[in-house]
Amino acid sequence: MFALMLVLILTWLGLACWPVCFWWMHRISARQNSLLKELHEMATRIERVSKAEHDLIQEVHPKVSEIKDRVENVQQAVATDRKEKNG
Repeated sequence: MFALMLVLILTWLGLACWPVCFWWMHRISARQNSLLKELHEMATRIERVSKAEHDLIQEVHPKVSEIKDRVENVQQAVATDRKEKNG
């Protein structure tokens, strides 16, 4: 009689654990989905910023070499001007 009662209690306990387990797994899955969505949004923002940065660098890069050439020309002009004044 005691063994039968123990089996019955354990059976009901086992049956009660299944809904709890499914609820827990659903909760974990929902958290994972929200985290993945957040990571996807963050990756999208990073891609957008990276593309904008790349576009800016592409615009600025040719101008940097032009500025460098102009600075070198000014340096040469100043150097020749100093030589003429000192010389």
